[in-house]
Amino acid sequence: MALIIEKFSFGVGDRFAHQGKAQLAAIAKAAEQGVEIVPVWNKSNREHQTIGSEIASCRVAADAAVEALGWEKSHYVDADHINLKIVDPFLNNSDFYTIDVADAIGAPAEESEVSAFIDTVPELIGSLSIPGIPEPLEMTRESIAATANQYLKAVKLAGEIYRYIASQNGEGTFVTEVSMDETDSPQTPPELLVILAAIAQEGIPIQTIAPKFTGRFNKGVDYVGDVVQFEKEFEDDLAIIAFAVKKYGLPENLKLSVHSGSDKFSIYGPIRRALAKTGAGLHIKTAGTTWLEELIGLAEAGGAGLEIAKEVYAKAFADSDSLCAPYATVIDIDPAKLPSPEDVNAWTANQYVNALRHDPNHAEFNSSFRQLLHVGYKIAAKMGDRYLNLLTECEESISRNVTENLYERHLKPLFLD
Repeated sequence: MALIIEKFSFGVGDRFAHQGKAQLAAIAKAAEQGVEIVPVWNKSNREHQTIGSEIASCRVAADAAVEALGWEKSHYVDADHINLKIVDPFLNNSDFYTIDVADAIGAPAEESEVSAFIDTVPELIGSLSIPGIPEPLEMTRESIAATANQYLKAVKLAGEIYRYIASQNGEGTFVTEVSMDETDSPQTPPELLVILAAIAQEGIPIQTIAPKFTGRFNKGVDYVGDVVQFEKEFEDDLAIIAFAVKKYGLPENLKLSVHSGSDKFSIYGPIRRALAKTGAGLHIKTAGTTWLEELIGLAEAGGAGLEIAKEVYAKAFADSDSLCAPYATVIDIDPAKLPSPEDVNAWTANQYVNALRHDPNHAEFNSSFRQLLHVGYKIAAKMGDRYLNLLTECEESISRNVTENLYERHLKPLFLD
């Protein structure tokens, strides 16, 4: 029997593999309110390398949390943003694979391949009515060719990666997600439909797809963009998926995945309304928000916890250029708004917490401060046991913040309110 992921799944990231129980406690609270959401622990190869952690550690931490809380529903471990070069170490530890084909997006396909593909989808040429989208889609052979040129090579690479994983782990033993969000422009409904048709032809049993949406999904802060436009795009994408599932025989549970979904407060309402209207599922990834709650919990604990939280900032401030470089497209930091380490060293615990906690209405909240610390987990990793030991010593304040953040600021507005 093939592994089928549930309707609502919630990607939880845990940089240092200490907050599994606190994360799961938030999901368990949602279950008590009658909403079934399954956790998916995700940690990319880049994060493992930055932390210096073993890939197996993510599975170990997830399973330990499940056992400790007596969680009897499903849980998954995501090999996040993998490709053929790095997938092997994940094969024994993951049952969810986010296939990353960013390098192949935009690489022109062979003209013969494009032509052959278009010949297999004649139904897409012309005026196409999609239930849920008010205006018909107008598609021509030329417009389909343009989309195929942009994405066909990426889809074929996704198929190659999928088949390799299946050859090692067996078909039907894992959940497949294809990431299409690492591109400059959001996919239009006709483009997403062409992509899904190509995925179906490639034989990928895709269960979630991550398209590119309008606006900026910066790390750890709210969505930046036109919320009304996002809501329309999200609903259009749901309509395209429902149509493609019926038309091309894709898995019936295929759902949208929102990457960098943590702390995107302004679009949670539109997402919730769209899900309620359509009955669609959702996968949403929230990773770095938990690492920031660790820092908040350390600061709240005072003493050595507050000292190390301040030290992390001071070192991140000094090394900001190298820390920010890998994330340049997903952060917007105003250097003029970054407090000096000397100022931060004089802060009380409350001042540090207020600057970092994602409460945009608080007078002391500092988005630039938060984003720099978001990418600064490498600093904590270099501290080794000194940092990890404090996570244990300050567990009460950290776990309380982790659980409250995920439940109150993420799960409730997405699935409950």
